[in-house]
Amino acid sequence: MEKKKVLMAFSGGLDTSFCVKYLTDDLGYEVHTAIANTGGFSAEELASIEERAYRLGAKSHASLDITQEYYSKSIRYMVFGNVLRNGTYPISVSSERIFQAIAIIEHAKKIGADCVAHGSTGAGNDQVRFDLTFQVLAPEIEIITPTRDMVLTREYEINYLKERGYVADFTKMEYSINKGLWGTSIGGKETLHSEQTLPESAYPSQMTAQGEEHLKISFENGEIAAVNGEKFEDKVAAIRCIEEIGAKYGIGRDMHIGDTIIGIKGRVGFEAAAPMLIISAHKMLEKHTLTKWQQYWKEQIGTWYGMFLHEAQYLDPVMRDLEAFLESTQQNVTGTVEIILRPYSYTMVGVESSFDLMKTDFGEYGEVNKAWTADDVKGFTKIMSNPIKIYHNVQKRNNK
Repeated sequence: MEKKKVLMAFSGGLDTSFCVKYLTDDLGYEVHTAIANTGGFSAEELASIEERAYRLGAKSHASLDITQEYYSKSIRYMVFGNVLRNGTYPISVSSERIFQAIAIIEHAKKIGADCVAHGSTGAGNDQVRFDLTFQVLAPEIEIITPTRDMVLTREYEINYLKERGYVADFTKMEYSINKGLWGTSIGGKETLHSEQTLPESAYPSQMTAQGEEHLKISFENGEIAAVNGEKFEDKVAAIRCIEEIGAKYGIGRDMHIGDTIIGIKGRVGFEAAAPMLIISAHKMLEKHTLTKWQQYWKEQIGTWYGMFLHEAQYLDPVMRDLEAFLESTQQNVTGTVEIILRPYSYTMVGVESSFDLMKTDFGEYGEVNKAWTADDVKGFTKIMSNPIKIYHNVQKRNNK
């Protein structure tokens, strides 16, 4: 009887390693593995993950590099929308998971898999992101989740692998770290307690710089065009450049507290120097180049876009509608923003842009009016006050 073919979304950690062995040895599947890289893995790490997959018995392994796609279909819109969940978190991991899920299920269809598997637990958001994406794009492919479905301890999984001749260093790290192009999340004992925060040692990037440094980020139609005068056609490379500059100052660290898809509160630390600097600079440039109502509606749309992305709704067509709006607002978001970097902080200096709406012949705020007279303002103010006058007049009449 021909074995069923399953594609395992494989990270090389304990849970996914157990799943590969369990699906192969106990359930008799023909197991293939794949990892979708959105910019968080080095070539050495990818090679090590591949070696682990084959040692566990995988029939084939694929490293799917989707970093550029992740930028063009997600990060650029998160920048356009200045997306910070709850005003804090640049939804680093949650946005990556959607594109990893898409890449995995497309590879499953490519190799003709009967099933697809992932190692998410039943307590987090990722299970929903993977399941929902798989169901939408390939409802005919069965989803298998041993980690979620079986009540297993870490010790059980390690002993299971040892008994079958697979030995690896599964020493539990004190902190769970998910590193990606758009930031790194850090979970550990302090994140489970509302009154505690992460210690300095928990952050992968340590502060090494002192004093001050000036950083200039140039944008063209809302996208990064240059860093400190150096032009970048490759936007991924530009993000990495800014991350390298900002991380050495310990910039972009914070704690995110939010509502999970499954309805409980979640808490995670993160460091995201590049996202925080890029979004802050982009937002400041927009304050100078967009109209009042463009800014207002963009803020509403950006909030909804970030929420839908976080909650696995990327494939809903409304997301394309929101993206079209966000992109249309960026035609004048061109210019250079200067930032001063210091240990653990930064200061926005100012902007240079030919689209700067402050550079006008109409007047200078608080100084000189050139396009209207004093009488114009007196009449404007009088008409503007009418609705409020009417309200108070009616209140006064009824309170006699």
